[in-house]
Amino acid sequence: MRTHTRRAVLGAGIAAAGGTLLTACASGSAGTSDQDHAGRTTSRPEGPGGFVSPDGAEVAAAEKARATKGSTVRKVALTAAATRLDLGDRTVRSWAYGDALPGKEVRVTAGDTLALTLANHLPQATSMHWHGLALRNDMDGVPDLTQRAVKPGGSFEYRFVTAHPGTYWFHPHSGTQQDRGLYAPLIVEDPKEPLKYDKEWVVVLDDWVDGVDGSTPDAVLAELRMGMGSMDHGDGSMDHGGMDHGGMDHGDMGHDMAGMSMTDMSRTDMPMTAAAKPTPSGGPSRMMMGATSKLLGGDAGDVAYPYYLVNGRTPTDPETFRARPGDRIRIRLINAGGDTAFRVALGGHAMTITHTDGFPVRHRDTDALLLGMGERYDVLVTVKDGAFPLIAVAEGKKRAGLAVLRTGGGAAPDASVRPAELSGKLLTADRLTADPAVRLRSRHPDRTVTLDLTGSMAKYDWALNGRPYDPDQRYPVRAGERVRLSFRNTTTMWHPMHLHGHTFALGGGSGPRKDTAIVLPGKTVHADFDADNPGLWMLHCHNIYHSESGMMTVLGYRR
Repeated sequence: MRTHTRRAVLGAGIAAAGGTLLTACASGSAGTSDQDHAGRTTSRPEGPGGFVSPDGAEVAAAEKARATKGSTVRKVALTAAATRLDLGDRTVRSWAYGDALPGKEVRVTAGDTLALTLANHLPQATSMHWHGLALRNDMDGVPDLTQRAVKPGGSFEYRFVTAHPGTYWFHPHSGTQQDRGLYAPLIVEDPKEPLKYDKEWVVVLDDWVDGVDGSTPDAVLAELRMGMGSMDHGDGSMDHGGMDHGGMDHGDMGHDMAGMSMTDMSRTDMPMTAAAKPTPSGGPSRMMMGATSKLLGGDAGDVAYPYYLVNGRTPTDPETFRARPGDRIRIRLINAGGDTAFRVALGGHAMTITHTDGFPVRHRDTDALLLGMGERYDVLVTVKDGAFPLIAVAEGKKRAGLAVLRTGGGAAPDASVRPAELSGKLLTADRLTADPAVRLRSRHPDRTVTLDLTGSMAKYDWALNGRPYDPDQRYPVRAGERVRLSFRNTTTMWHPMHLHGHTFALGGGSGPRKDTAIVLPGKTVHADFDADNPGLWMLHCHNIYHSESGMMTVLGYRR
């Protein structure tokens, strides 16, 4: 097996990648910025030149500051390979880390150094991104920006300090690979854990298409890129219903779910696709029609997945988690989906929210939660006696994933169950408050980066400020600044926006600390962060099909 060291990847191989990689960042170039009416700096994108290199001295210094004496080095070896995955009631051929879905959990303690070697046995180059972690920039796993992709037959060691406790996960940042089986939880434990609980349950949610009736994520993306023309029914007519991503608000959750039968909640054969014209792969159409949700501002998604999974299992053969009546359980929820927001509830129980995206919040009780792609929530539940459904409804798509929490006897919940909690109290991130220990101190932003979310389903031309992704274009920031990201959604589709290498605060600093935030159609979300982790950092929509179509950009630290 050919092995690439980190220095080889970030050194000798860079010249072959041209101006998109690290050496291009060292050349001088004038900055591009303006001031708004309040005197704050506003950034516009600029080309390579004068930016901190992902393996530069500034990055090394930031990593040194994160290190602690006597920390443990946690060594892990993972292999990305084609394999067969057992989803419960069927087996599919896909790509995964090992032969399990999700991949085997990696668990460390804050302050530890993680040394993970990724061996690539896939037919394509790959990478590994550590979603939510503030880590050294050259370990962030973005090909053509922070590293060379790991070629088939090669390997790469990701080595970095895990500074912040919390619930995280990892996945590729290469094409549509994340929408296969290439993902796994990363749990960073707090050595001074303040929460008291008896058991912990890590729950990963996913929407699944790979290997089902010939479908692949690449084929799904190709079909979506065909736009509305792919909806030709063969008789010369065009079905535009449900595809304008607007004007489709059918009421709140109670109304959304009232028309959903229990059978609909678990069926995998509902006719919700565009129908008709053969897809680029020759398989069934996966283009979504008529998926609506008031909570998401109208249209709920682009892709009609045949399965929705909880910890890699279909609802007809779910995972069972066992505990004792009265146990206090910490549930760590991760949405690893490609195109689906999940509404999650535990039948017969209220949940207490303790964290979002790894960072603590003031505790709030709720019946249900909404998780966009990439988001995580930690909740505490004191469990009753019996068998209870943990249900994850694909918001607006009328199907669900299921797992079972069992503390006693009784029949297991059926795949069609719809607990009342799903239409009960629901808290969204904008209604949460950061725990005082992690709240950003009050400060006016030094710089505002305004990002208009642009594009449409018709052309499938998703972008930021009308510009599709180009790794040579960066929005400049400087170390020490308080930066405000102003996401303005000009589209009629919701977007979960994710920032690498940092957490931001919603609500001008008092809101929860997050790295992924839902931006609804026609709405503006302000997210503030302190520029304290130098490098080149990706900022993108975490709908994998939107990002791969161009809704990505880069924040670059100026030297």
